[in-house]
Amino acid sequence: MTARYVLTEDLLLFTANGRGRIPCSVCDSRLMMEATRKMTMGLIEAPATIAAAANPPKQIEEYIGRLKNGNEAISIARMVSPGGWQEPGQTPEFDEYTLVLKGAVRIETCAGVVNVTAGQAFFASNGEWVRYTTPAEGGAEYVAVCLPAFSPEAVNRDPLPFPNLEEERAHAT
Repeated sequence: MTARYVLTEDLLLFTANGRGRIPCSVCDSRLMMEATRKMTMGLIEAPATIAAAANPPKQIEEYIGRLKNGNEAISIARMVSPGGWQEPGQTPEFDEYTLVLKGAVRIETCAGVVNVTAGQAFFASNGEWVRYTTPAEGGAEYVAVCLPAFSPEAVNRDPLPFPNLEEERAHAT
């Protein structure tokens, strides 16, 4: 099967064998085209390790993204976070897809709190506040995919100390 991207005037389309075109509306088409020109097909032997802004620290391994290969269109990273891990809330300038492989990730948004367990995924839209934690003893292993790619400048983390959304809700009622 031959798959390719087709750039129209203002929309990136994905096509397989020339049949059917699927709009890639979640990405900046020009950015995606530029990134795909820079990357060549092949094995990515090892990830780049990134320092985490969290307590206790988690392990971040970026396989595709700004740090690993300069890709600004997408980042794909494997996360291993211990039980009790938490990070500040954020209002990122990118969409983030989280696929949990082991354990559970607790995700807080303005709409509520959800526990995402192994085999489940969560979508966080750019411009919306979100906070990730792994409060259970076993922690979690998960994959994060960001469009466009993650960057420290685009994550827009909350100032410390970390807000506790449940406590704020309890006091508000």
